[in-house]
Amino acid sequence: MTGRSLAARLLPPFAGCCAIAATVLLPDGSPLRALPVAVFLLAGPGAAVVHVCAPALRRQRPAAPAESWDTGFERGSGRLELLVLAVFLSVSAAVICATALLAADAFSGLRVLVVLTALSAVAACVPRPAAAGGRAPAARASSPPQKGSAT
Repeated sequence: MTGRSLAARLLPPFAGCCAIAATVLLPDGSPLRALPVAVFLLAGPGAAVVHVCAPALRRQRPAAPAESWDTGFERGSGRLELLVLAVFLSVSAAVICATALLAADAFSGLRVLVVLTALSAVAACVPRPAAAGGRAPAARASSPPQKGSAT
């Protein structure tokens, strides 16, 4: 694992830790408190999950437009798709976490941030699947029929 890959994997949990620190240390209603929390809740957990699943998601290539004037369509649309997926996964995770904490009668903003930061850290530790351009599994060689078998 390269240093750049490790930094990209640890960025969402680090953003969660920054959001927790801002919540604990800064006064209520401070814009400096709301900014890291909003950024983490909108992108953190989803980015961690998308980073793990990106090779599998890239196997499905987007359909090219009918006209061939846009040569960077596939690259740009793939990035946009991953970005939108990360935002939707983050919002979904925040809603599910908040709902579960409400049902358990243990809801607080800080607890939501702690749970989502922990989930982002777990997602950062999960190994990535093989890249899309990897080798296909080798086909098993069939054995020749045995003497005396009915085939």
